[in-house]
Amino acid sequence: MSADCRLPGSGWSPPRGLWSVLLQKFVSTTLRPTLMPYPELYNWESCAQFVSDFLSMVPLPDPLKPPPFLYSPTTVLEQQKGNCFDFSTLLCSMLIGSGYDAYCVNGYGSQDICHMDLTREVCPLTLKPKEIVQQQEKAPAKKYAIKPPRDLSSKFEQEQEMKQQEQIKAEEERRLREEEERLLEAEKAKIDPLHGLRVHCWVLVLSGKREVPETFFIDPFTARSYSPQDDHFLGIESLWNHKNYWVNMQDCWNCCKDLVFDLGDPVRWEYLLLGTDKPHLSTTEEEDTGMNDDEDLDNLCKDDKDKSFDMPSSWVEQIDISPEAFETRCPNGKKVIQYKRAKLEKWAPYLNSNGLVCRLTTYEDAECTKTLEIKEWYQNREDMLERKQINKVTGLNIDYFKPGHPQALRVHSYKTMQPGMDRVMEFYETARVDGLIKREETPKTMTEYYQGRSDFLSYRHINFGPRVKKLVLNSAESNPRPVVKITERFSRNPAKPADEDVAERVFLILDERIQLRYHCREDHITASKREFLRRTEVDSKGNKTIMTADMCVSFEVEPMEHTKKLLYQYEAMMQLKNEEKLSRHQAWESELEVLEILKLREEEEEAHTLTISIYDTKRNEKSKEYREAMERVMHEEHLRQVEAQLDYLAPFLAQLPPGEKLTRWQAVRLKDECLSDFKQRLIDKANLIQARFEKETQELQKKQQWYQENQVTLTTEDEDFYLSYCSQAMFRIRILEQRLNRHKELAPLKYLALEEKLYKDPRLVELLKVFA
Repeated sequence: MSADCRLPGSGWSPPRGLWSVLLQKFVSTTLRPTLMPYPELYNWESCAQFVSDFLSMVPLPDPLKPPPFLYSPTTVLEQQKGNCFDFSTLLCSMLIGSGYDAYCVNGYGSQDICHMDLTREVCPLTLKPKEIVQQQEKAPAKKYAIKPPRDLSSKFEQEQEMKQQEQIKAEEERRLREEEERLLEAEKAKIDPLHGLRVHCWVLVLSGKREVPETFFIDPFTARSYSPQDDHFLGIESLWNHKNYWVNMQDCWNCCKDLVFDLGDPVRWEYLLLGTDKPHLSTTEEEDTGMNDDEDLDNLCKDDKDKSFDMPSSWVEQIDISPEAFETRCPNGKKVIQYKRAKLEKWAPYLNSNGLVCRLTTYEDAECTKTLEIKEWYQNREDMLERKQINKVTGLNIDYFKPGHPQALRVHSYKTMQPGMDRVMEFYETARVDGLIKREETPKTMTEYYQGRSDFLSYRHINFGPRVKKLVLNSAESNPRPVVKITERFSRNPAKPADEDVAERVFLILDERIQLRYHCREDHITASKREFLRRTEVDSKGNKTIMTADMCVSFEVEPMEHTKKLLYQYEAMMQLKNEEKLSRHQAWESELEVLEILKLREEEEEAHTLTISIYDTKRNEKSKEYREAMERVMHEEHLRQVEAQLDYLAPFLAQLPPGEKLTRWQAVRLKDECLSDFKQRLIDKANLIQARFEKETQELQKKQQWYQENQVTLTTEDEDFYLSYCSQAMFRIRILEQRLNRHKELAPLKYLALEEKLYKDPRLVELLKVFA
């Protein structure tokens, strides 16, 4: 079976019908519908993306003609390169195997799509999804609602501000429009002289199967879908699948916009094989009236049946993609795609030591010299880093993490890893005991947002004062920032009355004041407030401070009797003092946690360890070592079993009559004979090694004597041969000497080991107890 099939068209132009027959003879049998064993390749998007990433584009040898031959999809997968026909053949085989009504199309395309030129296309990763604005239903206005306060701001200043903003926006739009017009003029200057003549092959997917609502095209180079109305596709000559071949009989003066893809219409699509699975159009009334006779109808059906035949089976081997190739995807594991003001780089998993699999770089200018932003995607990171976004203009870095980070980190936005600087941390609230979901930090403030806490705390804002010492790297633990003010907000606790449920609590540490604001009742428009003046418990003379009325200033919507008592106010102030200490301690712990996270992130960035599945036996070193250790243990166990199966008493027990019970003297005699035989074998082995040693020594001496007698008359070759022989002989003598010495050392040990085994043998142990 050959790896390619020849197509006509390289040097001659046959009639259209003959061209179809010659093409169909090879092209349809090149398709091999195959369902891949990977769930990721069950949809057309993933199939097209795999083919686009896996293969490298090779232009057609002649842009005006189809290729002179087609490679099989198996050969294309092995070489990982091909032209548009090779791309489409492989993709169409995979789509048909997945259940799509797919066809390869031979037609004409624009220069950009034929050359896989995406420099004028916007990268899909840069497009932001459209935000769906949900209109909130306005609550009906209450009859006695309070009117909003009058807007006293200057309308003239607002109008001037709006005019200034509109001028700036118009100027920016004008600049962008001029830039686009300049680029369009430059593109128009490069008119393609072969426009409408460039041959291209792509994939057509008809609606119907796999719940495809509308017919569309797939460009195999870029894996992007297009409508038949798109201007990139300028005409169609023919299309085919694994069952039939169709020639387009429609006019393509308006590109593919007016084409009707009803392959059962023989007027629009001329098919090659009569046995097509597409429905035929119904015959006209005149044809129906002319075939009233049953005999004519039977003859016609008989003629059609005789003419129809099935397409021969595909000559292509079964398409197979190994797991290694499926994981590697890109040729050599890397692929670079240039878009309009953007560059996309792709890598195979585990190719980069830091887990980088994709990088998108966006530029400010069309020449791609000024970098605006860099987005990086990671996989298999032990620190769960999933994506990193670097803004080169503002210097802002944003790290995104998957669930599983040691600190439950979800998003980390920062400009520098220096502690005490601007940063925002978002957390997975379900993975944290304290319910923290977000922490914003500046050099002077820290704001934390909570959710689902038992104490209903939802917000904490901390104001810091200047440090006592100069800030040094990692000095936050030993030199914390002094806390000046703490503001805490709480959600509504339905178990408490609104007048006793604190909504906001402010600790003014320097002013020694504590401000409280309570929740507002549903039928009220104002909330109760209370402010405590916190004094030291002991005055300058050592006397204990007594609670006075001026130490608590309160505004109550509905005054209650117990709130007026000094004892109630004193207990409330004592409780607030303890809570202030707790809040200051929690602020200090939050600062330490930020420092711990920063240290951890620095260690993770330096190590960037990758996780390897236990099922990945090729990369998992621990699993490999464990498997090798288990194999070694099994091998040693097998050797022990083989050794145990060797019966050293069998030759001596065979000398006794069968079925006779051993006596004590027979057991002693068997033991002595076995030991004597083993001793003799040890002696024979030592003698054999000694004899070989002496023989090698004598031959070496003879060779040396011969050399001494003929040294004068020897040639250079003879001397080289003599030296080589002496070297090999000395090596053999040295090995024999080592074996002999080792045998002499191990022989007594082996003899004693055998003697011990004989005494412990279950057949002799009872009879040899007396002699043991």
